[in-house]
Amino acid sequence: MTSRERIRKAINHQKPDRIPLDMGSTPVTGIQASIYAKLRKALGLKEKRVKVIDPYQMLAFVEPEVINKLGIDTIGLSLPVNAFGFKNENWKPWKLFDGTEVLVPEKFTTTPDREGNIYLYPEGDTSVPPSGKMPKGGYYFDILVRQEPLDEKSLNPEEWASQQFSVLSEEDLKYLEKMAENLYKNTELSIVGRFIDAGFGDIAHIPGASIKHPKGIRDPQKWIIAHIEHPEYIKGIFEYQCEIALKNLELAYEAIGEKIDVIMVSGTDFGTQNGPFISLEMYREFYKPFHKRINDWIHQNTSWKTFYHSCGSVAIFLDDFIEAGVDILNPVQCSAKGMDPRTLKEKYKEKLVFWGGGIDTQKTLPFGNPEEVKREVRERCRILGKGGGYVFNTIHNIQQKVPIENLMAMFEALQEEQ
Repeated sequence: MTSRERIRKAINHQKPDRIPLDMGSTPVTGIQASIYAKLRKALGLKEKRVKVIDPYQMLAFVEPEVINKLGIDTIGLSLPVNAFGFKNENWKPWKLFDGTEVLVPEKFTTTPDREGNIYLYPEGDTSVPPSGKMPKGGYYFDILVRQEPLDEKSLNPEEWASQQFSVLSEEDLKYLEKMAENLYKNTELSIVGRFIDAGFGDIAHIPGASIKHPKGIRDPQKWIIAHIEHPEYIKGIFEYQCEIALKNLELAYEAIGEKIDVIMVSGTDFGTQNGPFISLEMYREFYKPFHKRINDWIHQNTSWKTFYHSCGSVAIFLDDFIEAGVDILNPVQCSAKGMDPRTLKEKYKEKLVFWGGGIDTQKTLPFGNPEEVKREVRERCRILGKGGGYVFNTIHNIQQKVPIENLMAMFEALQEEQ
């Protein structure tokens, strides 16, 4: 099978010729730049600077030569603007704290403080307060909260939504059309779209890292509390966001048609390590109606499968996710409470595609040994891959301190299972 055929089999709950592999098609299935540089070396590829396409998580651009070497089956289709609001273009050299030589976009503009922390700015504009901070010796940027004083009697959901979301421009649509055509004709990879923002309440977006002067509730703690104190404000924001997302779906479909197989809809986390983030009742009141509207449009107008990312213990929500039209669950955090892979596969094998769950990135991959890594990969493949409906990926992004021996053992075990 080609990679495209393989993914299509898997996402339609059919058994492909082998378990498909994703690495890098989305911001939640990627690899941090430092370990990616080590991976290139381990694969015997020429040493070169790694492109950082996601400055927030310091994720690397996964190149065609790595895709070919590892047998990766996916590739992402996204707009070139990152979480800090500037384009990934006109690359320049930069160095991570651990010494890794990388390339960053032209407007990746940083300043240090006396302690050696590094600050990053929205749209690269140093005339406004920074929106990201990489602690000295760190590997990623933390999003800074720039909460302005609030008049809680005059909260304006339209103001919040209009700062954060916008209808795709003609330039955006031409870019998506051109890139989709190129990827579809010149590769046999399955294309994963990630160009709409229907991640209602995604905490990563609440502080507004791309916005120079974010308005409204921008403190994540205040945002969560607002579900109780200002429910109509939250629902109003979601309503505006939903209307923009629906319009963007329509425009994007006109531009790219059926060239993509999967659309990443949401990255909102609903689970913690030990239980859900919110109650099932709150999910049904605030989120489910909007998820259903988005997914209904996709299913009624396209053949795309809907991809939802939620970390943690989300077992309590899965029946409702399915009712709302979720096709694919990521990252399948098997170490969280109630997320046993055998139970999930047995109960939802014909209802949900599991995309992830391949190995624990909190313990086994960074702190185990190669044999422990191989053992876990084999087990997860045999459980989650049974009968199809599975795409292999680590549980969230591959992190900086993973021993390269463990990472190579993961890929070796996956190949052995084919």
